[in-house]
Amino acid sequence: MQPARPLRPARPLRPARPLRPALLDPTGHLEREGSLGSVQPEFAAVVAAARERVAEAYGARLHSAYLYGSVPRGTARPGRSDLDLLLALHHAPAHEDRDTAEVLARGLDEDFAVIDGVGILLYGRGTLLSEQERYDTGWFLACLCTPLLGADLAEHLPRYRPDSRLARETNGDLAVLLPRWRERVRAAATPAEYRKLSRHLSRHLVRTGFTLVMPRWGGWTSDLAESAEIFGRYYPERAAQMRAAAAVALDPVSDPAVLHAYTEDLGPWLAAEYTARHGTKPPRT
Repeated sequence: MQPARPLRPARPLRPARPLRPALLDPTGHLEREGSLGSVQPEFAAVVAAARERVAEAYGARLHSAYLYGSVPRGTARPGRSDLDLLLALHHAPAHEDRDTAEVLARGLDEDFAVIDGVGILLYGRGTLLSEQERYDTGWFLACLCTPLLGADLAEHLPRYRPDSRLARETNGDLAVLLPRWRERVRAAATPAEYRKLSRHLSRHLVRTGFTLVMPRWGGWTSDLAESAEIFGRYYPERAAQMRAAAAVALDPVSDPAVLHAYTEDLGPWLAAEYTARHGTKPPRT
């Protein structure tokens, strides 16, 4: 069966340029992306405020805090990009900790127009360093998060290669996620809800598509447009769909047909291909 026709124009999101494996050290291990030095001047104030407010809000409960996403990579778009934080607590997060995160995120979003939303991930230190999470959230912290406060937990984690094990442990659960996505799509009713879902699902699909081919490409990128182009080298018959998903990730849409194509066509195909290539991510306890 031929793949569904793309719902958006299949065109590169930027002028074509050679895409070579990056973020690798001379031994073939992934280097950490992003740094506080890469934060653009427009975002310096909100990053400083996040540092102060996180420390004040969590106090002794906080082990360390990290930035991730476009802000520490230096690719954020004023007024359109969100601020992403990962907080490592000394203990497993409780309801009080999650309530604090909601208040903190809302306050930063309301006070700084340069960002469009704040996302805060909460983990206990033990979880991040556990064997079960070593090649999932542990890898995420060590390679994709920039230290903001406290002692860096990456010092207690291994070095990582862009191999099949990393692919399986990071994104090998798409088949499990698809039924939940369908429920969320059915429950959505407003343009705002559709846009939010289109952004979330498209980001996840593009990143899953990239990690599917990551071991063959031999490197890492967090750039969604580059991820789609790299994926298209190995799956040209699905390249247009993945480029379209990358475009939606940057400019969300309110068209439910886009979400239907994700959950009924691109998503199921990608989940099956991922399982065939890398196996299935073990369920988390």
